[in-house]
Amino acid sequence: MRHPIAHPARFALVAALVAVASNPAVYCSTITVETPSSASEGQTGSQAAPAKSSEARASHAYDAAVHAGPLAVQAFLEDFPKGADLHFHLGAGVYAETLIRIAAEDKVCIDPAGPKFARDEKGGTVHEPCPSPLIAASSLNGSNMSTAQQDFYDQVINAFSMRNFVPTTGFSGHDQFFSTFDRFGGLDKRHLGDWLDEITRRSAWQNQQYVELMQTPPFGHAAKIAYAAGWNPDFAAMRQRLLDHGLRDEIAAARAEVKEAMDARSRLQHCGTPEALPACKVEVRFIYQVLRAFAPEQVFAQTLLGFETVEQAIDQHSDDWVGINFVQPEDYMVSMRDYTLQMKMVAYLHTVYPKVHITLHAGELSPGMVPPEGLRFHIRQAVEIAHAERIGHGVDAMYEADAQGLLKEMAQKHVMVEINLSSNEGILGITGDRHPFPYYRAAHVPVALSTDDQGVSRIDITHEYVRAANDYHLTYADLKQLARTGMEHNFLPGESLWAAPDVFLTPSEACKGQILGGDRPSAKCKAFLGESEKAAAQWELERRFREFEAKL
Repeated sequence: MRHPIAHPARFALVAALVAVASNPAVYCSTITVETPSSASEGQTGSQAAPAKSSEARASHAYDAAVHAGPLAVQAFLEDFPKGADLHFHLGAGVYAETLIRIAAEDKVCIDPAGPKFARDEKGGTVHEPCPSPLIAASSLNGSNMSTAQQDFYDQVINAFSMRNFVPTTGFSGHDQFFSTFDRFGGLDKRHLGDWLDEITRRSAWQNQQYVELMQTPPFGHAAKIAYAAGWNPDFAAMRQRLLDHGLRDEIAAARAEVKEAMDARSRLQHCGTPEALPACKVEVRFIYQVLRAFAPEQVFAQTLLGFETVEQAIDQHSDDWVGINFVQPEDYMVSMRDYTLQMKMVAYLHTVYPKVHITLHAGELSPGMVPPEGLRFHIRQAVEIAHAERIGHGVDAMYEADAQGLLKEMAQKHVMVEINLSSNEGILGITGDRHPFPYYRAAHVPVALSTDDQGVSRIDITHEYVRAANDYHLTYADLKQLARTGMEHNFLPGESLWAAPDVFLTPSEACKGQILGGDRPSAKCKAFLGESEKAAAQWELERRFREFEAKL
């Protein structure tokens, strides 16, 4: 890609530097550049490279795109290496059109009151023949659709997503967003492989290499024995009673469900064959979702089952479950009432299962949603009590008690924040300077962009990069920092490629003196990469940066 606007690009770069210098709230990332093209393989540069370096050319090209306008930024960032998406709900990451198509194949009925997939009195999905007034999903998937059918098809897509949604009195974006899950739920889980296929194909198109998908596996047996046992505030005693009554019995089902989905995705994409699709190269891991808006005994039982499941996967060096998270709206009554108790549950289980990674939805709140005191402690307790390594959303950070102290603590502990700009606007109405994104960056809290619920929000990861770039006037170096941070804080096993956390200047001792992402690492570096999945993935990101920048 070549940009004719050379001089305006230089002016834009100078203007950006002036803006950063005049505004201490703007976090200026360190730019890591390679030596001139004459450098031999196995060497890297630590000084600012001349303007002809590939990263400098990429930076100028990006500035030219910014000068040209938002659509030029979109085109520039489409193939920009984006690393990871670490906050992604599997079920809500699939677009409504796919859900309707699958429902048609399964002969599912749609209830026009919603619209939503129809359920019977026992909560089961209703299939054809569809009694009136239910409508067959298959009628929306034919070769010829009437105007009425097309109108209903559009209504279903709107009901399953934020498309065309306009808030009304008594029904907010928050209400619409969380209502969608009940409307499109109920499809057979044998289609999880289809979901993975769609998600990884979209990731591959956008030069994204890794996703961690949140998913809720079966836990009915765990809930049943928890209610039978009743709540016991003695966590150790509660845990033992649940284990004694067979809580571990559902681990096999959780892991089998994921394996079947991954196998199906592999077949759909012809992975391991000469016809393999590029999507096969997108790595996938899973985060165990716990439903937080239920009674303490159920939440504890499901959390315990999650820790047990993830630990087994880690111990067996498997490529499925890597961490745990709590989901459901943070402003729900039970979520608010039991928040501290739930953080203490996680803290206790962390002592029993220290290898299990923890990322938590915390601070997905805005003023007015809850009483003011409800905004003052969620992120802090997730960090200090529950030992969260990452925080999802973190939107109410500046309303927390001693906000500046909290940001300083998060920076010192390297607690990363999963930033979901479009989701935060749709659910909370938070945008622009009301979002803490620039405050996190100014405080050197690690942040990375993620999508949350791609299908519901009708976005992709490129959209989030474009939005961040345009709304917060990010530089090319800032964008690289975001992508590197995501790969630094993924839950893949092994040591980081970088010598110091969140400082993307010097590689670890094993790979010092190497061209990062190069084709011929030294034997020592190659051995290190072979022992660390995380470092290998980071090396791949650097390779993609080199490839992307060489084309500009």
